[in-house]
Amino acid sequence: MDYSKLNLSKDKSIIIPRALYATTPETFETDILKLEALYSAKDIVKYLKLTTENISNKVCISVAKRYNVKPFLRFSL
Repeated sequence: MDYSKLNLSKDKSIIIPRALYATTPETFETDILKLEALYSAKDIVKYLKLTTENISNKVCISVAKRYNVKPFLRFSL
């Protein structure tokens, strides 16, 4: 993918999940702050729930806690 061709508004569904794909408990705060500078909490949650990217359940739970929304998982336990 040519990242230089991404549009912040049109490509939210790509950018948001990919930004959180490699986050860890140690980097989550920094990573989520970068996203929050660009997108609303509503958009972050929405596109994380809709993605088919391999986002860990830990990331989903961390996002849900941060925004005080019902916890959601990408993968069944």
